[in-house]
Amino acid sequence: MIQNTLVEAGYKGLSFFSFTPVGIVCIAVGIVVLIPLSRLFLSKGKDNGRIQVKNKSMTELAGEYQLSRNLCRVQVEKFSTVKKKTIVELGVSQKYNVTILEVRRKPLSSHRFFKTTATNQKIAQAGTKIMEGDILYVLGEFTNIRLFTDDCNLRLLETKSEERFDASGVPLEFKDIGIAEILLMPTSKLVNKPVKDSGFREKFSINILGIQRRQKYILQNLKDEKMQASDMLLVQGTWGNIARLNEDQSEWVVLGQPLAEASKVTLTHKAPIAALIMLGMVVAMMFDFIPVAPVTAVVIAALLMVLTGCLRNVEEAYKTINWESIVLIAAMLPMSLALEKTGASSFVSQALVSTLGEYGPYMLLAGIYFTTSLMTMFISNTATAVLLAPIALHSATQLGYSPYAFLFAVAVGASMCFASPFSTPPNALVMSAGRYTFMDYVKVGFPLQILMGIVMIVVLPLLFPF
Repeated sequence: MIQNTLVEAGYKGLSFFSFTPVGIVCIAVGIVVLIPLSRLFLSKGKDNGRIQVKNKSMTELAGEYQLSRNLCRVQVEKFSTVKKKTIVELGVSQKYNVTILEVRRKPLSSHRFFKTTATNQKIAQAGTKIMEGDILYVLGEFTNIRLFTDDCNLRLLETKSEERFDASGVPLEFKDIGIAEILLMPTSKLVNKPVKDSGFREKFSINILGIQRRQKYILQNLKDEKMQASDMLLVQGTWGNIARLNEDQSEWVVLGQPLAEASKVTLTHKAPIAALIMLGMVVAMMFDFIPVAPVTAVVIAALLMVLTGCLRNVEEAYKTINWESIVLIAAMLPMSLALEKTGASSFVSQALVSTLGEYGPYMLLAGIYFTTSLMTMFISNTATAVLLAPIALHSATQLGYSPYAFLFAVAVGASMCFASPFSTPPNALVMSAGRYTFMDYVKVGFPLQILMGIVMIVVLPLLFPF
């Protein structure tokens, strides 16, 4: 905001590192002040007797249903009879009473970077074709799985060991495929139907891994088990297919928030690509000889994050956008322009100059800083900067001062508001994570906010002389 204000007024713009000295001072002050204040004032025992409602994680669900005890991995060898056959052609459910849940296919490249572009986790569907080298995740009794492997020349892998081609392999991963619980409604058409006739696999490409019925778990011979009202079914599928289950709530209810749990799963295999994209964005913003505007660099980086799969899908990217802030800023920009065109900015700046100007630039700087800091407690920090940046510019130029220190006072004052959890997005983000109360922000943030203002009034003129 202050960059645009300076450029539009004919002043030299700021570089990427113009904020570095100010940032270093802010970090130093914050560390020195926060360590004693947080220990002295932050609330003790934040639970306060409240019951914490916690959704089951996917790892907890897998442990509750003891999937690892009933899950084996088998590898398709060169002379395996299942090679180049589809799941439906194999008919293992009918022959051996086991279920193939997943097919893991060796990535095209073993290199960590190139592996990020390969998909090696697939839900086992009726038309999935088995290839040499595939690792099949098979659910059922061990004796049945052993019979299946012996008959089809498959190699049984130790369920506790690591896969040969992937050192990070685990019995169940939740990158592309997840698990969730659904509760059958009494009015569901699935009541009294066997699992094999449920149609989950055909309609949703979803596997039923187990049934919880009156605190008992049914994990064997599932295909012939008749489902009952209030049964909880443990299902497995891609995240998109699990989301589709919410479309028919008259038949069942998806328990917990499986998609929220999915968003917590880190895509560590995408880390190299994400790091390169971020590095490219920062380099493009740092150096002026690269003909890319900072906003353009950020937009390109965001698009690349989605296109390369660093974010699961476009919907996940949308959820990270704070639309309220965008609408607020978009509404404040015309207001800032209106203040400029109608002369309101000049009027306010003249009032500041006439009131504080006679006391010198330091007093004017303090007035601008603390006005910005106070307004940020009630409206968005970006919106505050949009409104006060032109006022700070006019106030400085009317008295013949360089506007840089005054505009930095607006930027820092709008960013360093700690007395309210709603003044800046970072304050709001850490409130629930740290279980802070509103009074925590007042007791710790308000002294820090005042002290930061005093330090900035001293430091800014040293960095950007009047």
